[in-house]
Amino acid sequence: MEWLHTQWAARPWWMNLMFAFCAYMAVVYVPWDLFVKPAAADEEVWFGFRFHGMAAKIAAIPHWAIYAAGALGFYRMASWMHPWAAVYLAQVTIAFVVFPWLYGPGGSGSLIASVVSGVVWGGLTWLVWRSAPLFVDHVPEAQDG
Repeated sequence: MEWLHTQWAARPWWMNLMFAFCAYMAVVYVPWDLFVKPAAADEEVWFGFRFHGMAAKIAAIPHWAIYAAGALGFYRMASWMHPWAAVYLAQVTIAFVVFPWLYGPGGSGSLIASVVSGVVWGGLTWLVWRSAPLFVDHVPEAQDG
């Protein structure tokens, strides 16, 4: 339990959530998506554009690499995470703003979804961008005694 407490204390709460999300996606979801989910049912989204079938399977490979790198980078608080985590989140922000316009119901529902998504994901992108001093290449360890 001390290891978990040390890990939790090593970064802001929102970054812990990003660390956990990246680890889950790299270890559980993307491998299931790639190796278990049928290609006919597969979808991936990049920059708001949806890919289906084998194109989605191929597009999942860089997602897997990004989530694995994100999990490792957040765990180690690696200096190379800045600016790359923010760049990837900027892509996610764009995707969440564009997607409702391309695939949503249209009208004011798409506008609201785009604005809310842009604010939420843009805010997270800004937080990561401003967190450069936290990425100092260390693995949090439990204190002795």
